[in-house]
Amino acid sequence: MSSANVDAWRRQSVNLSKGYSAIFATVFIWSLPSLFMYYLNRYYDPWAQNFYRYSVACIAIAPLVLCQVRRGGPHIDMYAVKLCLLPCLPNVVHQVTQVMALYYIGPGVYTIFTRASVIFTALLALAFFPEERVVIRQWRFQLGTLLGLIGAFGVIWFQPNANSLAAANPPGGGHDRHVALTGLFIAFTATSCWALYGVLIKRPSAQLGSIRSFGLVSFITSALLLPLTLAFGKIGAPLQAGAHANLVLIISAVICITLAHVLYYVAINEIGVALSQSLQLLCPAIAMALSAWVYGERLTQAQIWSAAILLVGAFLAMRTKPIATAESAENI
Repeated sequence: MSSANVDAWRRQSVNLSKGYSAIFATVFIWSLPSLFMYYLNRYYDPWAQNFYRYSVACIAIAPLVLCQVRRGGPHIDMYAVKLCLLPCLPNVVHQVTQVMALYYIGPGVYTIFTRASVIFTALLALAFFPEERVVIRQWRFQLGTLLGLIGAFGVIWFQPNANSLAAANPPGGGHDRHVALTGLFIAFTATSCWALYGVLIKRPSAQLGSIRSFGLVSFITSALLLPLTLAFGKIGAPLQAGAHANLVLIISAVICITLAHVLYYVAINEIGVALSQSLQLLCPAIAMALSAWVYGERLTQAQIWSAAILLVGAFLAMRTKPIATAESAENI
């Protein structure tokens, strides 16, 4: 093997290690948001909660953006803003609807349900990014995705009752179904928009870098959420929520939005959109354990078997060999 090939192989190995490290860190962090949002629903309406969480995230990422701008690199101009505007639209819908869904579905069950986004992401990646098609066509990825969806459906189908927050304070009245149809629709909307966001953000993150792109995304998302909060939410919610709830909001924003998004952008550039989404099938196991500990959410035996099927699917997806070619995304 020539020295050039050895160097190329080493660079690819480093990139894959970087990508896998980023996505596994993201998996752990993104096991937490539903627990934070479930708690904050007692103090914030969905519009205000997301506006303030993204505003805090924007402030948190700003120093890193300024440092990178001073070092040179891609400029933050109107072209960059236009590049980031498109993925911000489904992101706004996703952020609001995922908070609304937690009025109907418990945080652990919701985390499992959102893993259905892998199928939408796979189809969208197939359409948008040619370099993703090799991953999507591999049998391990297909079987892993199928098992993951079956497991996610089983956890929802065998849920014994509605979560306590929905029963205590249902936005649309009481429900005696396992999961209210309204809640399922809202959760489905959140999942679909998340998949679309995951695909659309690849190009901005490839061209601008993870920190610059998220800095713009957080700013634009906050700007879009402000008029929505003024129209439909309570802009003065932090004054009524109390210090403890506001501290939880700040912590969730910095960790679950700023840090996780930067890591996720790194991951999708190094190992691809489809694989990054598939590995998030691991999130429900952590989320369910934490939700059981904090909120007393429990799974039935049928749900446990369904979760096991889901994790088997995640294991198969993990064995898929990614095509880590972020450079080609810059030419799309």
